[in-house]
Amino acid sequence: MSVKKQFEDYTSESIPTDVLLNNFNKIEIDKEIIIDNIKSAKRNRSYFESHSIYVVNLLSSPGAGKTSILESTIKQMGKDYNIYVIECDLQTDSDFKRIKSLGVDCLQINTDCGGYLDADMILCAVKKLSVKDKSILFIENIGNLISPAIFDLGETLRVVVSSVTEGEDKPLKFPYMYESANLCLINKIDLLDYIKTNLDILRSNIMRVNSQIVTIDLSALTGENIENWCRFLHEKIKIFFK
Repeated sequence: MSVKKQFEDYTSESIPTDVLLNNFNKIEIDKEIIIDNIKSAKRNRSYFESHSIYVVNLLSSPGAGKTSILESTIKQMGKDYNIYVIECDLQTDSDFKRIKSLGVDCLQINTDCGGYLDADMILCAVKKLSVKDKSILFIENIGNLISPAIFDLGETLRVVVSSVTEGEDKPLKFPYMYESANLCLINKIDLLDYIKTNLDILRSNIMRVNSQIVTIDLSALTGENIENWCRFLHEKIKIFFK
């Protein structure tokens, strides 16, 4: 599934608009896009709630480990739930192939030059997937800490994956990604013996940006604490399905 950008001169990294000025009046274009997306996200949320579809939006920088975490999650929870996945990248379908091999219904979105998903793309993908009621839908968003944070997709749970290999300052450099998330999965803790990242400082920086966020340390590679993440998700889904 390929998605074309609405405006050829639109650069997603230009959001938020309060600092953007140029001769093409892109402020107004960007504001319109964001306002339209807010309306579409509300529509999506109502649709998901009415059909008991629990939607998890996975966000991170490139290489933080979203796909590996998703693979482990599907292996642990696939026998208990109907699981669907929307995979998103600028190009290629390599992550799609990894997820598809696990036997779940999956759809690929390639955005070409666009650095974000929007709510309309998601509803279109959900209809193509024919997502059943009382299901879990995982959206593996584009690896990008800027634009995807701005675009609400109508998700139930927003999860940012933070790899310890990225250092301790990413939450302070990209605060809106962490401000808008409900949960932060701190991945690759198996590497802490080999790098200088201080886990306490990283957690502290995450909490400075968002004091309400939940954090779970884990390793998708070794499986350490994956069960804690799945338990958290199971409890949220159980309440949502009531």
